[in-house]
Formats: sequence, C-alpha cells, structure tokens
Amino acid sequence: MPTRRALLLQAAMFSALSARGFAQTRGNHRLPLEPTPACGADPAAATPASAEGPYYARRSPRRTDLREAGIAGPVLRIGGLVLTRSCRPVAGALVDLWQADAAGQYDTAGFRLRGHTFSDPDGRWQFETVRPGLYPGRTRHLHLKVQMPHQAVLTTQLYFPGEPRNGSDRIFDRRLLMAVGGDEETMIARYDVVLDVS
Repeated sequence: MPTRRALLLQAAMFSALSARGFAQTRGNHRLPLEPTPACGADPAAATPASAEGPYYARRSPRRTDLREAGIAGPVLRIGGLVLTRSCRPVAGALVDLWQADAAGQYDTAGFRLRGHTFSDPDGRWQFETVRPGLYPGRTRHLHLKVQMPHQAVLTTQLYFPGEPRNGSDRIFDRRLLMAVGGDEETMIARYDVVLDVS
C-alpha cells in the first residue's frame, strides 16, 4: 500500500512532468528538476547512443510498474519526454527499460525489472522500479531503447549524478546523467530523450 508521502511525491512528479518539468516536494519546498537535455537550443542535441550490453531481452512485457514480489530496494520513479530535435513531443514512441536489481544482478531467464511502454500524446513516459545496484566494472545505470514509429531505434544508458564510480566507468557519458530528486527511500529521476529527427 503506497504511503501518503509516496503518493504526494508521485503527484508532484506527474503534475510537474505534464508542465515539462519534474518537481519533488520536501517539506514546504518544491525542488525543480530541469528537463535534461534542455530544449531551447535550435536544434536540440540528440541523445547519444550507448552500448546495449549483454542482458537485453526482446519482447519485454508492456507495463510501467516493474516491481514484483521479491524485488527489494529503494523505489525509483523515472520518466521524461520523448522529443524531436526541434523539441516537439513524440506520441507513441516505444520506450523499453531494463536494469539490474538492487544486488546488481540481471534476470537472464525472464522479465524481472524489464518492461516497455509508449509515450502519451504529449510525449511523456514513466516507469516505477527500484534503484539498480552495482556490479564489478560498472557504475549505477539503467538501459533504455527508444523508437519513434517507423524510425531507427536509439539504444542508450542513463546514469545517476554523484555516483563514485561514474569517473572510472569506461562507458559512462555525462550527457546521459538524469536529473534526480527525492531521498534514499523514494528517488525521482527524469531524462528527456531527444531523437535525431527534426
């Protein structure tokens, strides 16, 4: 059963997202999470691609809540927009997410912590999951595939700011850092994916 605090955080996140900016509430203060990458440049820079890695699985289930019985870890609510380089929202874009669990393990036999959704008419997408754990050689990250209808697939990874291993991970790209708010119990993250289309 979600706590009142979690529901308030979720409401703040989704209402702010619809206005093109996350916000999380702490006490009486609203802390903005700026869209990343920011639109405003003409045209905006496209989100860079990154390695798929060895753990991608085709045909993930369509769902936005990736938590299941037996999956522990701090809650992570992640979302954003899918945009063109001219900052127009993309409706109906496939957004496929997969990740390690809180212990740094990937499910290689099924679809735990894997799922896909489609961006809404305003380009919004979101998932509820847990914060991924660490494993040797990598910093904390999420995997993402995004595809605009009838266009090429973007495969990339998203990263958490302030992680000690960011500097030593050879795949890490600071352009793929998410905007993050919340706390150790409930983290809210945002990344606006800009596809390389006008």
